Amino acid sequence: MMRRYTLVFTFFSLLLSACNSERNLPDISTIDVDVKIERFDQDISALKPTDVVDKNNKWQKQYADFYADYLYYMLEIGDPADSVRSTNLLAEVIGNKDFKALSAAVAQKYPSLKTQEEELTTAFKYLKYYFPAYQLPRFVSFFSGFAVQVPIGENYIGIGLDMFLGADSEFYPALVKSIPMYISRRFTPENITPRVVETVLRQELIDKKDTDINTLQHMVYEGKVLLALDSILPAISDSLKMGYTSEQLVWAEKYQPEIWSWFLEENLLYNTDHQRIQKYFTEAPFTAELGENNESAPKLGVYLGWQLVKKYMEQNPHITLKQLLENQDAQQILKDSKFKGR
Repeated sequence: MMRRYTLVFTFFSLLLSACNSERNLPDISTIDVDVKIERFDQDISALKPTDVVDKNNKWQKQYADFYADYLYYMLEIGDPADSVRSTNLLAEVIGNKDFKALSAAVAQKYPSLKTQEEELTTAFKYLKYYFPAYQLPRFVSFFSGFAVQVPIGENYIGIGLDMFLGADSEFYPALVKSIPMYISRRFTPENITPRVVETVLRQELIDKKDTDINTLQHMVYEGKVLLALDSILPAISDSLKMGYTSEQLVWAEKYQPEIWSWFLEENLLYNTDHQRIQKYFTEAPFTAELGENNESAPKLGVYLGWQLVKKYMEQNPHITLKQLLENQDAQQILKDSKFKGR
């Protein structure tokens, strides 16, 4: 039996090696990255009312800016340095039955984050390859009552595990007024790594300056983000990067030429009407301008921007990811891509 597993593993390894070679993936084996996630979610789950004062003092030092942000912005109970007020309110929070139920759900779903640590280690090795100056922060897991999914603060990246409990979580249907189901369906474990990397790219590494003037500039910005995700997460599916269902991705691929023609016919590329532009870039169950309750994919501006930028890189193989990201001339990228909807 062991022999069989060895053969299967060897075949898989050779196949993966061949795929990596074909895609010209960079060698990241010597890049020193080892992601460890600090389990603040477990610490606060174990907190007893009698220990609140001591833990408040300890966590201000141990978790530093994360803990301050957690209390002030996520739980909204104030500055932990205001110990009397914050500890009284924190004691109330941990005694709340909803907090206890959420704590139990997170603990059951994530007894370990070893898989996520391994995924993030690989992802941030690729990220460091392309962005060598990037300084790896600490990673802290938490839950906050669905306040935020991936906050980035001073020297930390937070991972809100309550927003990755799985699409079938009992909590999400009760949140549909603030978090629609077409968004919470992506609150799954496999979304942790792509959402963390995407947040880092958008907030820290890819400049969005002057990219909201017209649709084309917005498209190229979004295309750069997705192209960077391609480079940093080569094993992740396209649907996961886009936040599409598999059906939405198939639809977008099938109708890609028609979508491009629609953008041209409607003079959308150089449209500066922010209200209309946003319809093609924001989260939605479908693209409303194509009809009510239709089967279309949403975020068509993002999808087309991704295809346009990929075409640009194919047409210009000498261009590096760094050079692409530094190029702020969306019109030149469109021209040199020779993109015609395919």
